[in-house]
Amino acid sequence: MRLRWRPRWWLVLPLLAVAYVLLVLGASRWLGGERVDLTRDHLYTLSQGTRDIVAGLHQRLDLTLYFSDRASHGLPQLRAYHQRVLHMLEQIVRRSHGRVHLTRIDPLPFSEDEDRATAAGLTSVRGEGTGEAIFFGLAGRNAGDGRTSAIPFFLPAKEPFLEYNVARLLYDLSVTHKPRVAIYSGLPIWGGTDADGNAVPAWTALHQVQQLFDVDRLDAATLAALRPGGTDVLVLLQPTDLSHADIVAVDRYVQAGGHLLAFVDPDSEVDGGAASDLRPLFQAWGVSFDPDRVLLDRSRALTVQSPVTGAAVRNPGVLGLTGDELNRRDPVTKALSVVDVSSAGYFGLLPGASVRLDPLLQSTTDAMAVPTRRLRDAADPAALYKAYTPDGEHYAIAVRLLGRLPVAYPGDAPAGKPVHKPAVILVADTDVLSDRLWVQSSPTLGQTLMSPFANNGDLFVNAIDDLAGPSDLIGIRGRAVTERRFTRVDMLRRQADEKFKAKQVELQTELADTEKRLVELRQGAGTQTRTAAQRAALDQFMQRKLEIRNQLRKVQRSLDADIERLSIRLKFADILLLPLLVALAGLLYALVRARRRRAGRAWH
Repeated sequence: MRLRWRPRWWLVLPLLAVAYVLLVLGASRWLGGERVDLTRDHLYTLSQGTRDIVAGLHQRLDLTLYFSDRASHGLPQLRAYHQRVLHMLEQIVRRSHGRVHLTRIDPLPFSEDEDRATAAGLTSVRGEGTGEAIFFGLAGRNAGDGRTSAIPFFLPAKEPFLEYNVARLLYDLSVTHKPRVAIYSGLPIWGGTDADGNAVPAWTALHQVQQLFDVDRLDAATLAALRPGGTDVLVLLQPTDLSHADIVAVDRYVQAGGHLLAFVDPDSEVDGGAASDLRPLFQAWGVSFDPDRVLLDRSRALTVQSPVTGAAVRNPGVLGLTGDELNRRDPVTKALSVVDVSSAGYFGLLPGASVRLDPLLQSTTDAMAVPTRRLRDAADPAALYKAYTPDGEHYAIAVRLLGRLPVAYPGDAPAGKPVHKPAVILVADTDVLSDRLWVQSSPTLGQTLMSPFANNGDLFVNAIDDLAGPSDLIGIRGRAVTERRFTRVDMLRRQADEKFKAKQVELQTELADTEKRLVELRQGAGTQTRTAAQRAALDQFMQRKLEIRNQLRKVQRSLDADIERLSIRLKFADILLLPLLVALAGLLYALVRARRRRAGRAWH
């Protein structure tokens, strides 16, 4: 009879424990700086743009991380964020090969370190309970020319933007010349006062540009005198009141090698729908743009509140572009996740055009072009679904011009050969830059935190950055704003829109007519003088009103019925089915092992 070796579990378990401890100690000793980033967008791994900035450093940079370690013992969230900041800075130091030096300081109250932190531009917050000042910021200095820059405070709410903020600090310390950007705008992007005399802040998109570039504000007089040598990028935002000389100046600037970024809009909601003055220039270049037509796209419609019913409704004029609607080959849109536009127009080519269009943003094939007046007159966005007929083609909302750019005004062309490779980007929407479409403000730790939920600001900065010259920051922007689309849910919503929206619009129209007739009947005669026919008519219209409202509720429930069924199935799978399968697999494994043990005992 063969003898089987039976494991001595009382000896194996201590050996496994010792091996585990040795493995952990060895990993911390030899693999202490290594990390495995399993996040979907690799947010804990330095991007290629950051690595390129660090590799391109030519002078030593001294970084000082101020963190109030003792005062923050009661703030575990802040301390955990400090560990992530420290880990990222250590990665940068390792990759710099001695060009970046990091110093860590705990600024104690009333110490010289606290004075240095304040002098470097850092701010502090008061700890809850103790009232002690807490510093958590980064000060940087170029050891070669003495330039300084700082991140005043690492707000936990802005953790997704950590890498970009640190990379931008390194970029500010390393570059010797910032590109100069000239902006001519017919929109209140600079801020000012409203009709009641209240102060209106500048747009957040402008703030982002001002942090990275030297920005000049143009008027009609300075626009006519514009020259490429003094301006790297010209930005036109819904330009109005331009003279012929101004348009000629823009064409002359581009033909002389200047870089142009132009935003135009067939229905700019910010300035009441005024059209821009660039259409003659576009036509001369061979680009078509119709200021009397806007895009609807029910596949990318965003949910808004109806001003008529107050209910949530998907507005096909307000779009969230993502996925295939963004050009992944172009550096401007490559790293972006979602861009929101509203009442946008589109570009095309005129017959015989020598220039070509490379779309950066485009609609889906479920879009249709409609007269601008139809969008303006729609009191309820649900009415836009009536007679909705997709055109079956992609519409280009933002484009880059390629090929040979003809001279718009030959008699005013500059000396020399015309430009054959134009540096021109056109965007058929200006609302894309307004705060309401991409950023939300909220007070945090005594500051106003602007939290983006779309990449509109990144689109603006990336376009300027790309036209001014390739920049490593382009690949870092947009990593923090991601959208994981539920494609099955989106499809169900589109099917529901196609199936029920027309009926919903019809019922709402009938309800409005019924309520109007009721008001007319009630005003036609007083309570005491109503005839039997009038009372019968009132009762009939009241009954019809109740029936319509009941049908509307059924239609609204039908809109979400398939999504609710899908949600129930997913909850069943997550909460009950998967744990049940795991439990059954465990029981099956236990039964197999028990059967093998019994078979082994019987064999012995």
